Amino acid sequence: MTDAEDVHDKNDGRRCGGKATQPMFASESFLFMFAGFMPATAAHAPTVVIENFYPCIEGGRHPIKRIVGEPLQLWCDIFTDGHVVMSAVLKWRQLGTRRWYESRMTPTDNDRWQGLCQFDSIGRWEYTVEAWADTFRGWKKTFAVRVQAADPDVPIEALEGARLLKEAALRARPGAADAASQLEEVAELLEKLPPQEVMEVLLSEDLQKLMDAYADRSLSTTSEPLKVIVERERARFSAWYEFFPRGAEGRADKHSTFRDCLPRLDDAKAMGFDTIYFPPIHPIGITARKGKNNTLIADENDVGSPWAIGGPAGGHRAVEPALGTIEDFVWLVKEANHRGLEIAMDFAINCSPDHPYVKDHPEWFYQRPDGSIRYAENPPKKYQDIYPLNFHCADWKNLWKELIDVVLFWVDKGVKVFRVDNPHTKPVSFWEELISTVQRKHPEVIFLAEAFTKPKMMQVLGKVGFTQSYTYFTWREDKWSLTDYAKELTQGEMRWFYRGNFWPNTPDIHPYYLQNAPASIFRLRAALAATLSSTWGMYAGYEICENEPLPGKEEYLDSEKFQLRQRDYDAPGNIKGFIARLNSIRRDNPAMHLYDNLVFHGADHDQMMCYSKCTPDFSNRMLCVVSLNGHDMVSGMVHLDLAALGLSSDQPYRVRDLMHGTVYIWQGSHNYVSLHPTGTSLHVFKVEPQ
Repeated sequence: MTDAEDVHDKNDGRRCGGKATQPMFASESFLFMFAGFMPATAAHAPTVVIENFYPCIEGGRHPIKRIVGEPLQLWCDIFTDGHVVMSAVLKWRQLGTRRWYESRMTPTDNDRWQGLCQFDSIGRWEYTVEAWADTFRGWKKTFAVRVQAADPDVPIEALEGARLLKEAALRARPGAADAASQLEEVAELLEKLPPQEVMEVLLSEDLQKLMDAYADRSLSTTSEPLKVIVERERARFSAWYEFFPRGAEGRADKHSTFRDCLPRLDDAKAMGFDTIYFPPIHPIGITARKGKNNTLIADENDVGSPWAIGGPAGGHRAVEPALGTIEDFVWLVKEANHRGLEIAMDFAINCSPDHPYVKDHPEWFYQRPDGSIRYAENPPKKYQDIYPLNFHCADWKNLWKELIDVVLFWVDKGVKVFRVDNPHTKPVSFWEELISTVQRKHPEVIFLAEAFTKPKMMQVLGKVGFTQSYTYFTWREDKWSLTDYAKELTQGEMRWFYRGNFWPNTPDIHPYYLQNAPASIFRLRAALAATLSSTWGMYAGYEICENEPLPGKEEYLDSEKFQLRQRDYDAPGNIKGFIARLNSIRRDNPAMHLYDNLVFHGADHDQMMCYSKCTPDFSNRMLCVVSLNGHDMVSGMVHLDLAALGLSSDQPYRVRDLMHGTVYIWQGSHNYVSLHPTGTSLHVFKVEPQ
């Protein structure tokens, strides 16, 4: 943002902004967006009604989300009594600062006004609207009517206009002497020029800009501020890769360490991922440790579930000794950063029976009548190796503070991204407190909510601050459910507060359509995840099409959650090249970085999806045609909304398939496409007008 000198408004003591170092009429660089300061208290009763803001989440209870530099276009209704001419400005500032930026709003119809702003740094911001009856614009409109009607009162009305100009000059005088002189000169002209010549002066756009800059706002009304969370680019555009650091080498006979993880990081980077997610890295409990495939009896060589946190080596501020030390982890975080990667840490609020909290703060847990502590359950699942914390215990304030301090501890170690385990099982108010506290100190920190639960709970977690959220994408298989769900996320109200992160698999979820499935289905689901949303992820093993299920369940056989697994990440039949190409296309095309620009187009075949993503200026147009059938050929006509692609019906255009290198010349809305699972099973077209 351009800094501006402060200008004192003598009219009501308000400090407003303006910069006038050259005569205004001669300058094309008039400072339209400027900074200033809001009055501490209103000096009069409201004179204007300002209501019905959009976007607005629950009456302003929750902030909307933006990315640095991303425009925010909003509207509200503004009106007042009588027939006066109105003016309004949109004002915004970063919380904790005094400097306001502002830009003029424009009326559309039926008292609706719209404005545009953007935010130049991450953090928490607020915006408001200030509106007033514009005496000069109103006078100018009436004066033009009088001149046209040859009203005998024109000379007297001209003197009224001169008075308004002189008052504006007084408001400008303290910090913009040149602007004040300009206004005084025009005032003198109004007092002596004939009416028609006066009108020529009044039609000057530069004069109007000058009067707008030093308008009489003494009776303005300012709306209550609304909040915005502004985040860095990776909050909206990212590609996640999850692997267990203890299995980094892919050996069932050897527990890997943090120092062994570099080849896996390099492999993920080569596939185009930028965020590396580790399941919990803390000490794993011994009491009630789970064995292979979640059995209740573990032998001495079983490594246990990383989500059963806490043991002799410590709790949430420690690392599993078999992985190394905290110093080793900090080294790995730095090595990842040097590669352009970020390590996302799992924040799982689980405690094994061996966690230090159990001994030091038994009051933080659920006590049973017999004095024992209740373990976690999600019927029919039971987690005998995990004790859940009681967030509403008598000592809840200290419990909450401790958990917030845990996050800050790891932020200080270089972690800027957290995947939060099961946030829907903890109080929403806790997450609102934790996220706001952490981001006030470290606004760059990103939180991903892993909450596969009821829609309203998933949504409110986004409202209270989670940067990204897991979604139901994993279970959306057919064309209609995928289309409806993607529209709900990216085109409806949710787009203002909820960023869906699409995952085709996780360590907990091995969906039925991937069980014993061919590589073609793995490719198609990855393509859908990576192109429907601007952020997506996959769990290790996906690239080698790992597909053996635990019979009858959406889980992996020999799950890595409970044991070390043997893997060859370069095994024949892997789809690493396909994943790398997919991520490369996403990275190189700005339209794929945006979240809420998804548009669906028609396709005759019920197993073919067609959709596009374009930048607002159409400098980058992407069109995807994807088969949903990993076994058979599908073909048919696609029917494009040319306006959504910035094309005209009589204009031929080139569609360049960035996945396969083929180029077609199309014209009009209706074009034929054929897709085959073992050949071209999808198109990711870059659309280029001829």
